Amino acid sequence: MAIPEPHPELEELLASIGEAGVRLSSIEAGEGAAGNISIYVGWPIEVRRRFPLSEPIALPYPVPTLAGGVVIVTGSGRRLRDIRSDPTANLGAILIGADGRNGTLYTSPRRLFAHVTSEFNSHLAVHDDQVRRSGTNFHALIHAQPPNLVYLSHIPAYRDQATINRRLLRWEPETIVNLPEGIGALPFILPGSPALMEANVAALRKYYVVLWSKHGVMARSDVSVTKAADRIEYLETAARYEYMDLVAGGKAEGLTPSEIREVVDAFGVETDLV
Repeated sequence: MAIPEPHPELEELLASIGEAGVRLSSIEAGEGAAGNISIYVGWPIEVRRRFPLSEPIALPYPVPTLAGGVVIVTGSGRRLRDIRSDPTANLGAILIGADGRNGTLYTSPRRLFAHVTSEFNSHLAVHDDQVRRSGTNFHALIHAQPPNLVYLSHIPAYRDQATINRRLLRWEPETIVNLPEGIGALPFILPGSPALMEANVAALRKYYVVLWSKHGVMARSDVSVTKAADRIEYLETAARYEYMDLVAGGKAEGLTPSEIREVVDAFGVETDLV
């Protein structure tokens, strides 16, 4: 889907990125400088008033579909919790060049980073893939490290696609309503590598949240960056219930398949998970 006019202004977009950063920190999904956020904006937007400094950059991945658009992204080593209080110190805005291989990085004199996030290749590749497939004019991505989800991925059984969805979707009716496709699960793949980028792009074609085993998650939204944060929060809550049950010796029943089906039918949820 595309964001209709009137389109959000730069200040609204910066505020929403800051809100997402604070929310992720509140659930301990962004310890230290862990995690990163980016949004693609496909309508004309003036960034130079807040980001007046400019420099040419070569993009780590060719993104011809994004040519002429702007990607606002966190700087490497910056804390998600600090974005809201000082967005221009922690974010950069990249105008994608006409060739999709180069761009212009706009930053502020308050800039506190040397480079944008080391996961920028994965961000760019997913934005390009999703915009090409859907035609949307907006796309948000969050990489975070929610502790309960990451912990479960260290248990071999939970790296199985069917198992992790069955175990997580049984704790609250809201989970299947908000994530009818469930969560995608990748094995451990070296962070920042081309292999992770390729696997992540493919998985996010089906899922709105993908688990990077023993590392973190990536979530996407073509509505808002806070919607992507919501999706992480729903799944991290489910993972916390699952962890609690493991600690308690697996005594809880959880929602049964028939009860989940009742929820699905009542709310008209389209899913193939139950």
